[in-house]
Amino acid sequence: MPVNVKLSETLVEKARISAQAQHRSIPEQIEFWSKIGRIAEDNPDLTFTLVQEILAAELEPTVGEYVYL
Repeated sequence: MPVNVKLSETLVEKARISAQAQHRSIPEQIEFWSKIGRIAEDNPDLTFTLVQEILAAELEPTVGEYVYL
């Protein structure tokens, strides 16, 4: 369910610039930053690169369970 929130003009402008570069909408960019921040807070020892890899892995389709033979 969409929710309206008030954000600073500075944040929205930075999100707009990043969103254009990443081919995302402004809300998608802010959600992306939110996910990065949440993962970083939950896992302070992870590098930014590893956080990005975690997010990329979440986007990959699930193929099914791996079966050991």
